Amino acid sequence: MEEKKKSLIYTGTGDKGTTSLVGGQRVSKAHQRIESYGSVDELNSFIGLLIDALNDEKDKNFLHFVQHKLFTIGSYLATDQERTELRVESKVTAESIGRIEKEIDRIDGALPRQTHFVLPGGGRTASLAHVCRTVCRRAERQIYRLAETDPVEDNVLKFINRLSDYLFVLARKECILHNGEEIIWDYTCS
Repeated sequence: MEEKKKSLIYTGTGDKGTTSLVGGQRVSKAHQRIESYGSVDELNSFIGLLIDALNDEKDKNFLHFVQHKLFTIGSYLATDQERTELRVESKVTAESIGRIEKEIDRIDGALPRQTHFVLPGGGRTASLAHVCRTVCRRAERQIYRLAETDPVEDNVLKFINRLSDYLFVLARKECILHNGEEIIWDYTCS
């Protein structure tokens, strides 16, 4: 009896520089849609690293929610809606955006007023949050590039934008928690 494979991790179908979107359409691996959801996937991976480094269970639980939403956004971006109907699971809701805004307000409400530009750093978790923030901003730029040629729902763009704001306030919180103070940009340094 022939042994059946557990799963197909490698298929060989991408060996010539193309990949499949949701619905089966093949596109170049350099297609802007792939760049967009690839950046979201990279962000999700870095957020996993951040979660592993955090101690605050509330922040960890919220970031797990974020990871699920980023997977939703990846699914959304991997669907060419002109050829394939979007699944309801691939939608980003106003409630999800509201949840991020609520977390921003919760964390920011406990922080001192920001009066200067801050530099990334101030401890491992603060630095990881800043890495996530910058990857999030890149993902946002990639999605906006996609939106120049293909329709992208406002809620997807809003979610990613709010997420970078959340990651900024989380980085500030973690810096103050572990470093005692923020690292302020000194424009006179040369």
